[in-house]
Amino acid sequence: MNPSPLSGRRVLLVGPGLGATVATALKGAATENAGYERLPQATADVYDLALIDADAWEPQALASAIEGLAATGRAAPVLLVGERLPTTVVRNLLRLERSDVLEAPFTSEQFALAATALLALAAAAPEPVAPATEGSRCWAVTGAVGGAGATTIAIEIATALAARSEREKSVCLIDLNLADGSCAAYLGAQPAMRLGDFNSSPQRIDASVMQALVTTVSKQLDLLACPRDPAAFEAISRDAVLRLLEVACESYQWVILDMPRHRRSWTLEALSGSDEVLVISELTVPALIAARSLAEEMETALAGRPKPRIVLNRLASRMFGPAPSMSEAEKALQRKAEAGVSSDWEAAAAAANLGGPIAQHRPKSKIVKDVAQLVERLAASNGRRSANGTQRAA
Repeated sequence: MNPSPLSGRRVLLVGPGLGATVATALKGAATENAGYERLPQATADVYDLALIDADAWEPQALASAIEGLAATGRAAPVLLVGERLPTTVVRNLLRLERSDVLEAPFTSEQFALAATALLALAAAAPEPVAPATEGSRCWAVTGAVGGAGATTIAIEIATALAARSEREKSVCLIDLNLADGSCAAYLGAQPAMRLGDFNSSPQRIDASVMQALVTTVSKQLDLLACPRDPAAFEAISRDAVLRLLEVACESYQWVILDMPRHRRSWTLEALSGSDEVLVISELTVPALIAARSLAEEMETALAGRPKPRIVLNRLASRMFGPAPSMSEAEKALQRKAEAGVSSDWEAAAAAANLGGPIAQHRPKSKIVKDVAQLVERLAASNGRRSANGTQRAA
């Protein structure tokens, strides 16, 4: 007689009638019955599977318990069964790395198939990302004015760094425009960073939890970006942001921050923990004045740190016209610009519409060449950040 597929497994039964419903499939399993309040303790080091009867509990209470389990970052595989599957419960279930839903009525064979599929998924899960063995480097990118192209430059910098690396998951692009960041939209990716879930316990964010928040762009490049939420800056705590940056800098060789223009409670710590700060300006007089003022503000607030570098975006070759030249722009800035990035509207628009970096869709664009040169120059610099990242400024 074939053994039960769950024989020898540790299974938490969250629902009074579950044992009888799936008794055949659970034969030989080490089962434990509990109420929904036990769910936050259903971690992978304690149980192999958590089985929840959705019909046995009030939806709001069950949804909160599942949310608590998700916040641990170490949840055991969860199978939710029932005739009524409330939306609030299912939405929180989707925050778990390994979960499934089985609508009642179902047979013992259907349950066994669903449960064994979850267990197989858990067995095939990759090991948590190990901390980077080399000193991590963090570059912050911000626009002097809205529409200066800071997000595009940040994406191309991250892509150029990823192209230089043979190590998987070596680069992380973090969109810190928490309310309405556009990195995910430009890359054709789905944002997955629900950072507000960790406001009350930011210390729970570790390398494994962070991997549940990332969106994979390529083998070398990960994206951390929040879904659009107009209240996100108020809803996400300073401690959660800084803890995320700390863990990212421990886990990746390169971390690129797409910073919001307006100062937040964590802005100075993030900038202080960065090896390079790039201020992106377009070639208009108001933008150049704003870039100069922003750079001066940063130098005053971050005394003793490397000075921000100004990058001039959308440079156009011209014989006549109102746009200032590079030298004229530097007069307005009252300082030398670090680099210039050529204007190529068609390439930028094509990449944005197709979803992905310009380097992917228009690899011969002048933008790609100019950013690659900037990355090469900055990467060759000797400054290396301390291993504890943003913590050194906290």
